[in-house]
Amino acid sequence: MLRVGVAAVWLYEGLWCKVLAKAPSQKEVVSAVPRFGGWAAPFLMVLGVVEAALGVWVLWGFAPGLCAVTQTVLLVTLNANGLLWARNMIHDPAGMVVKNAAFLMLAWVCGAAGGVRP
Repeated sequence: MLRVGVAAVWLYEGLWCKVLAKAPSQKEVVSAVPRFGGWAAPFLMVLGVVEAALGVWVLWGFAPGLCAVTQTVLLVTLNANGLLWARNMIHDPAGMVVKNAAFLMLAWVCGAAGGVRP
């Protein structure tokens, strides 16, 4: 069940918010990053595919430790850049950090629980 929950977040964020562009505020945040303004839409499309792929990876259960590391690197990078370049556009920056820290704890529980062995 934990893997389904973690995967659902990645699939929602990737497919709904970015690939289908149902969260326009994300484009505004990316546009605030220097040199990303004109590339926000294509960047979000690629990022959305990557996030959806992470969701599938979580569900698959292959190399769960590496999956948890990958999720952590991606989420910390995205949060750090959002806070650095677009803090004023993020509704609740502290809440975002707390929620994402809790989410990463769940990702790490999935990583520690094991999964499919090669």
